[in-house]
Amino acid sequence: MGEEPVLFHVQQGVGWITLNRPKVLNSLNTEMVESISEQMEAWKEDEQVALVCIVGAGEKGLCAGGDIRELYDHRSEGIEKHAERFFATEYWMDYDFWTFPKPVVAYMDGVVMGGGVGITMGTSHRIVTEKTKWAMPEMNIGFFPDVGSSYFFNQLPGSLGKYLALTSSVIKAGDLMELGYADYYIHQEDWPQIVQNINEKQWTTENVQEGLNALLSAYAHSDYGASLLQEKKQQIDTHFSFSTVEEIVDSLEKASVDKEDWENKTKELLETKSPTSLKVTLKQQLEGAELTYPECLKMELDMAMNFMHYDDFYEGVRAVLVDKDQSPNWNPSALIEVSEENVNSFFQYQWSKDQHPLQHMQK
Repeated sequence: MGEEPVLFHVQQGVGWITLNRPKVLNSLNTEMVESISEQMEAWKEDEQVALVCIVGAGEKGLCAGGDIRELYDHRSEGIEKHAERFFATEYWMDYDFWTFPKPVVAYMDGVVMGGGVGITMGTSHRIVTEKTKWAMPEMNIGFFPDVGSSYFFNQLPGSLGKYLALTSSVIKAGDLMELGYADYYIHQEDWPQIVQNINEKQWTTENVQEGLNALLSAYAHSDYGASLLQEKKQQIDTHFSFSTVEEIVDSLEKASVDKEDWENKTKELLETKSPTSLKVTLKQQLEGAELTYPECLKMELDMAMNFMHYDDFYEGVRAVLVDKDQSPNWNPSALIEVSEENVNSFFQYQWSKDQHPLQHMQK
């Protein structure tokens, strides 16, 4: 494919978006989110486009998330300006997918994480396969699960959302179908035929809904496997129902009877995360329960900007993406050392002239 990071073309009434950075699992950079936003705005009013399909180049996945390495490289030069441009545009792009007036098909094969989740959450026809690997992995780099997770995680029953937010667990098609985060499960080998069928039909606003539903249903299967989250739901609800991270960890520790049991492994997983990120993320999820989707995005933009001044974020990126030693040195290193005042500071950001970049986002 070409060198452009995103490819656009229209065929038979279908607007195709191809994320085209396969060497970095189609990670989103500033240029990409800006061009997608502009194209979606144009297609919204284009009567020749009845349907949008978004896919990823290469064989490994749709999108691994935002290009966080790009932010890391700007740490010493204009990080605030660069971060505001990236995050504000990315969140507007996500909002565009949520509010787009025409059907949008997202082919969620392979890796779908972080910013890739942000895109697909708002699409109308979400397709997963036996190869789908889905996660909000931001906790692994001392960040927080953004792109609206404080809204969509709160739509899940019980404490599943808090569990996914805090652990960065990777889930697959069975979980996504059962959680309502995906609409169709197909076998990966059938996708080329589906694309051919899409390209052979002339799509119009009059026939798109019925025709698209019929086409995808014809290839949909129910053999997507068990939902591992549902199997552990009672344990997740028991231990992740608390409003402090300390209580969650304590509950897991008390319930564990063996180093190899789920409770101990989950506790140890939490202990690998930045204590500050854990506490900030739990507060984010609790706050999001009372907010609309646009309000959640606004809150998360404030948070993202504050994280740009947070050493654990850069240490996490260093350990996972730069040096790749997987051994971040978090500071502070213990939950007890993270004050409530410090946590609250992540939710207040002073914008220049009090102009929040998302202030005109409709509720």
